[in-house]
Amino acid sequence: MPRYRNLLIVIADGEHARFVRPAGDNAVHSDAAFDSIWAHKRSAELGSDHPGATFHSGTPAHHSVAPRHDPHALAKQRFAELVGDQLNAAADRDEFEHLVIVAPPHTLSAIRKELGGTATARIVGTRSKDLANVPDNELWPHVARWVQPGL
Repeated sequence: MPRYRNLLIVIADGEHARFVRPAGDNAVHSDAAFDSIWAHKRSAELGSDHPGATFHSGTPAHHSVAPRHDPHALAKQRFAELVGDQLNAAADRDEFEHLVIVAPPHTLSAIRKELGGTATARIVGTRSKDLANVPDNELWPHVARWVQPGL
């Protein structure tokens, strides 16, 4: 498998993201990291936490209506879109030539949908795996196939 120079590796989940780059010591190191501002908020802080109510004509009984969207799922979606926006801006500034995205399947899909043409054209690999809590010094086995040794 080819290995790439000027590589940016994005490690993300629905709440955390790190931009990781290969280093000269055959390791990878975080270049930037950011967290979702919505990650640890309660549903009430993200939106209404109680369902609406409806009633059937002819009876005084009310029935709850389940919300159409989970506020936490929407917050994770927004965060993935933010990561995509950051990648688009970095691609426009030519901060990387090659891009690898590592994220759980749903987050990976959401990030890819947000990417513009420049960033999408630079994708050389993806991996559907949650490595957001894996420290930099343990990432090498997961990303080595894309990293050129001795950078």
